[in-house]
Amino acid sequence: MSVSHQRMKHSADDENEVHDVARFQDAARNVVTPVLRLPADTALAVVNAFAEIVRNAKRSRVATTPDRDGVVRSQTFEEGDVYMVEAPFDGFFADRYLMDFYDVEQRGICSRMHLHTGLRLVRMMTGPDTQIRVSSLSPFEVTDVPGVTPFLPRTFQDTLPDTPEDVTRTRHNLVVPPCSFVDMQIPRGVSHQFNAVGPHAVIDSVHPEESIETFRERMSGYRMTAQTVFLAEDLPPADTCVNLPT
Repeated sequence: MSVSHQRMKHSADDENEVHDVARFQDAARNVVTPVLRLPADTALAVVNAFAEIVRNAKRSRVATTPDRDGVVRSQTFEEGDVYMVEAPFDGFFADRYLMDFYDVEQRGICSRMHLHTGLRLVRMMTGPDTQIRVSSLSPFEVTDVPGVTPFLPRTFQDTLPDTPEDVTRTRHNLVVPPCSFVDMQIPRGVSHQFNAVGPHAVIDSVHPEESIETFRERMSGYRMTAQTVFLAEDLPPADTCVNLPT
């Protein structure tokens, strides 16, 4: 059986499954593509418009209860609130989520390093005074097409926090600057971690094999936490992801 068809989780519906970070190896690498920079007022309007959709969904009785297919569109993830704006259906395996990020400085904790049971394409969008720190256990591949790519994001390395006492893992980091759109292609089984530093950050993500991965893993429904494998037991403190190099 090829790797792409093996089940990834030990317990399909476990919403907090943690795998051994010492033995984990990424199946591939995340590919990052800077898309554009925007004026501050334009970026703020775009980010707020997306965030408002998620916030409205969180207050909606329809979005917070199962539909006829058992899908609950408004969900909560440890990086922020999410809304399945477009659901999969027979003959179309993908869906699309919006995420309204938490500000780690306000919350005092960071999200954990994790991976997903299916591939994702995420577009990270920031407004003024806000950056997103993206991390992985493998180096990022950054798209750079001269004359087209508008900027190259800063990258740096540190040590993954809160690992077992005898385990040290290098963490690779990339910074999405304020007022910018940056895409990331996340292959199945590749580690990543998003933390927004500032109040204006959203993600517009497409899950191209949502129906396939739930079937492959024998899951009972579409839940982002169940489709996630974590690489740490607890959420680390904010000082492990807030500090960004200038």
